[in-house]
Formats: sequence, C-alpha cells, structure tokens
Amino acid sequence: MVTTALDSRLAVAREVAASVCDPEVPVLTIADLGVLRDVRVDADDPTRAVVTITPTYSGCPAMDAIRDDLVLALTDAGFEHVEVRTVLAPAWTTDWMTDAAKQKLREFGIAPPTGRAAARGPIRVALGVKCPRCGSLDTREVSRFGSTSCKALFECRSCLEPFDWFKVH
Repeated sequence: MVTTALDSRLAVAREVAASVCDPEVPVLTIADLGVLRDVRVDADDPTRAVVTITPTYSGCPAMDAIRDDLVLALTDAGFEHVEVRTVLAPAWTTDWMTDAAKQKLREFGIAPPTGRAAARGPIRVALGVKCPRCGSLDTREVSRFGSTSCKALFECRSCLEPFDWFKVH
C-alpha cells in the first residue's frame, strides 16, 4: 500500500485533533469522549482541515473552548485553514465513550456511565452508582447536576467522599 502526502497530512490532522482535551474533564480527550466525529483534509488544499464534532449536550458551554483548542492545535501543526463543524445529529451518547475514557474517569475520581444509552424498551432503574474511590455501591445522589450538566453529584456512604457521576445518555 502506497502512502500519499495527503494520507500523511490526514494522519497528522487526525492525531492532532484526537489529542485535544476536554476542558471540563481534562484527563479525557475529545476522541476518548466520542465528541470527535470526523477529520478531513482538503485534497485540493492540504493546508485546510475540516473537523466535525458533536456536543455531549446541545448548548454545552465547552464547545467554544473545544473549537478554539482544535483551531489552535491544528494551526500549530501547520494547517493554515481550519474549519470546525458542529453537528447535532445523531445526538451524542455515552455509548461513544471509549473503555479507556471510562477507566480514566474512574482514576480521576468520577464514576463513569454504566450500561448502554441506546437500549430501547423499559426505562432502566439505577440500583447504585459505584464510588470511584472505594468501590462501594452504598452511594446516594445529592444533586441531579454536578460540576457540569453532564454529571450528577453523589456521596459515598462508606468513605463519605462526594464524587461526580457521568450520566448515561
């Protein structure tokens, strides 16, 4: 297989875009989260990159920072023209998060989403959210909204520590 200059530019653009961190949870990249949907390099102008992203929530305040970080990172990598497109359909789901992202959340002290959001049928009832610090299921929801709208605030009754839970949706 022959690798062209355009293939090489595309690989660079994808690697750079995938390395941009989420401003609200900086241990995760936008690729980890599944927010990064597509990266393209213009065949007629290999200095032009087009990146497509999907917000975790419509109106997510982090999208402006992500857009700016993408433009800066790709410009620093030699792309003179960077366009960032935001698409709302299909809607983002926690199913798009990588397993590595969920592990990073645990290590950061945030309980990752569990289960599949795309399941159809009866509404699932959460029996418990595991504490990312001590592993106990003896937890309670303190507030439906945590540090960001995509998280809820929980408290562990075993170790008494508060923690965020990344909501399934």
